[in-house]
Amino acid sequence: MTAQIPVRWTDPQQGELEERVEAAELAWLTMDVDVRTLRVEIDNFALIHHQLLGPLYARLDELDALLAEAVAARTGLPEDLRRAHEARQRVDDMPDLDALFDSVRAQEEAPPPPAAPARVRPGRDAQRIYRELVRRAHPDLSTDPAEQERRAVFLARVNEAYAYGDTGALEALAAEWSTAPEAAPAPDSPDRLGWLRRRLEWLTGRIGELATEQVRLERSAMGELLALAPQDPDGLLAELAEQLLAKAAGQQAELERLLDGRPVGDNGGADPDAQENQTMFAQIPTIDAAAVPADAALLDVREQDEWDAGHVAGALHIPIGEVVARIGELPDEKLYVLCRVGGRSAQVVQYLVQNGRDAVNVDGGMYAWDGAGRPMVGSGGQDAFVL
Repeated sequence: MTAQIPVRWTDPQQGELEERVEAAELAWLTMDVDVRTLRVEIDNFALIHHQLLGPLYARLDELDALLAEAVAARTGLPEDLRRAHEARQRVDDMPDLDALFDSVRAQEEAPPPPAAPARVRPGRDAQRIYRELVRRAHPDLSTDPAEQERRAVFLARVNEAYAYGDTGALEALAAEWSTAPEAAPAPDSPDRLGWLRRRLEWLTGRIGELATEQVRLERSAMGELLALAPQDPDGLLAELAEQLLAKAAGQQAELERLLDGRPVGDNGGADPDAQENQTMFAQIPTIDAAAVPADAALLDVREQDEWDAGHVAGALHIPIGEVVARIGELPDEKLYVLCRVGGRSAQVVQYLVQNGRDAVNVDGGMYAWDGAGRPMVGSGGQDAFVL
């Protein structure tokens, strides 16, 4: 008679808990990998977004402030002055000019900056190893405080390797942990049932926390932006950059029209000489071109191509659209302001006088200067003429 091997008795409740814990662990690990991957993608996208678009947003803020200040200079209304003050407060302090030039020179001499970091999405092997390491090394698998601390330190290294998608580092960590003792009680241990209950409770809570974190990430500004083009985030950033550049160009043109004496929002092609009608500014200090002292401090507010065609030697050149931002560069002495026929310069003089500066408009601008036989020079040694 053959002896029969006794059938091992299994608690049905424990068997059900084993299945539920196994399913909950699978759900937890899958969601943990998904949320961590999403966080890495959003962090990298936010970094590249800041590097590429941050300067454009800063430029738009500066243009908003310049437009508000130009409007306030024209109207003097309390509400416009308040808006200008608030717009300027939103802009960071302008750097010291000498420091700015030093910075530019240093950048020109320094090697090019490193390329933006590549976007990281851990591969399948990295995800597999990460799941297994979390399953085996999580601090909650132990009740001993010292062991929990050891596991937490180890898991931090695992998380860092996974954040970089470093499969090699994860494999090395897996080999390192392979000799670590398992903390869970054996299936036939009398402590197993209580451990399963505690484990299931912890897993359920952790799954809820991860679901909340996933919703928070997806609803963040960068998360919603990334969701617009998850397969082509670089193309999305390029499109946004084009939109911001177009907006900045429009604001720059609006600022120049405003400082040029034209109504805000005027996109028409009026004759430039009509735009610079000096009779619009009869109440501001004015002087004939022939009467400007030879040693006068001159400010030329024309554009670069006009300046290059012909200008007064020794004059300070600041295009009209930059006057408000660069007012700190102006000397404290009396300023004689020039443009082509006197319209833009009159607007700048009006702004300077309202801000307590001693300024005079050169009536008739560079046309009058040339007509009076006053000397001019062209950039690069070319014959000078008024453009």
